[in-house]
Amino acid sequence: MTLTGPKSEKASKRPPTPGGRRVPPGPPPWAAPSLFKKLATDRIALMSLAATYGDAARLSIGPKTLYFFNHPDHAKHVLADNSGNYHKGVGLVQARRAIGDGLLTSEGELWRKQRRMIQPVFQNKRISRMDGVIAKEAAHLVDRLRSHTGGEPVDVVQEMTSLSLGVLGRTLLDADLGAFSSIGHSFEAVQDQAMFELVTLSKVPMWVPLPKQIRFRRARKELQRIVDHLVADRLARGEDGDDVVSRLIGSTRQEADPRVGRQRMRDELVTLLLAGHETTASTLAWTFHLIDGHPEVRERLHAEAVEVLGDRLPVHDDLHRLRYTAMVVEEVMRLYPPVWMLPREAQGEDEVGGYHVPAGSDVLISPYTLHRHPAFWDNPDRFDPERFDPDRPANRPRYAYIPFGAGPRFCVGNHLGMMEATFVIAMVARDLRLVTVPGHNVVPEPMLSLRVRGGLPMTVHSA
Repeated sequence: MTLTGPKSEKASKRPPTPGGRRVPPGPPPWAAPSLFKKLATDRIALMSLAATYGDAARLSIGPKTLYFFNHPDHAKHVLADNSGNYHKGVGLVQARRAIGDGLLTSEGELWRKQRRMIQPVFQNKRISRMDGVIAKEAAHLVDRLRSHTGGEPVDVVQEMTSLSLGVLGRTLLDADLGAFSSIGHSFEAVQDQAMFELVTLSKVPMWVPLPKQIRFRRARKELQRIVDHLVADRLARGEDGDDVVSRLIGSTRQEADPRVGRQRMRDELVTLLLAGHETTASTLAWTFHLIDGHPEVRERLHAEAVEVLGDRLPVHDDLHRLRYTAMVVEEVMRLYPPVWMLPREAQGEDEVGGYHVPAGSDVLISPYTLHRHPAFWDNPDRFDPERFDPDRPANRPRYAYIPFGAGPRFCVGNHLGMMEATFVIAMVARDLRLVTVPGHNVVPEPMLSLRVRGGLPMTVHSA
């Protein structure tokens, strides 16, 4: 499906703004009800619809007007060159009520303080020393999967979630998150609430006893209990480590109001627990779905893993040798970027791609549609890891591919995520073959990350 093409003839004929400023084309005002339905039930379809109007579109949905930009130059301008004019926007603003003021949703000096505090934990030198921890967690995953060989299907989404939580706990928190079996279910409720906040624009009070909100309130209490336990355990051990919990304890002690410090610690840890496992788990699930449908890719992955690893665990130096595996990961993140939308709010008026953007406007950059732009990707809907062969010239702008975002808010955990995904895919492909249950419809679910809706049942076979 080509996502960008000639401007729709049904686009509304909006006059220029005062001063002759250009306004992007878009659906007519009477399309608002159908747009709102897509916002509530099929956000990928909404982004794809916007892309049919060209590289810029204006979507009026009730009280909201969304400015959609879908060109690498637009992404560069909004996310990097003029990033100071753009704060987190629609969706993430509303998600703040669900997940608080962590690194994902905070702004200004608070965000800079949080970024400075956490950045050293993600330094490449430190993450490279975690290769053994990641490899052992991946080995535990392979053992769990192998126990199901020839048996009933396993939910690969659930397995990848367990794996990524294990890696997160061991590498960043110095904790065993396997002791908290409720984390996955709690984050389901949090993401449901975040999307509810988006659709309702946070107009429904949190105390209204809707089933969704009741589940969310319980989930939030459970997540706060978990992070409080992590902090109490670290304090009881009396250790000064360089993990996130230790650094947060030291950072929040500087708050004049202890209550502010406690809340900030909770918000940051809840955000880390969510962002630190959800995106990698989603990428891995999409990977095993796609390689099941492409036997030639699976065979190359298997051959490379056998050649590079033999029967041992991977180490950091293997990353540059698992070249095809990395190419597969990059292509999966092109088709199904875990962060599928980067919403921003313009603080002052601006011009993007020759179009006027008023102050206060909601601006959307969608990696999902940008990664499928036919001007920059041949056969954009085809799964083709060869696109990322380092020996082939890319011939595309830098900002045509932004799976980890861009600019100052570029994902701080990109190196950890790539190492984890590469190790897991290589080790599973070496030993096992995962096959999607026949008839199961695999559908994207755009929440805070781009997940597989309803899980991914697969049977396990020897490689």
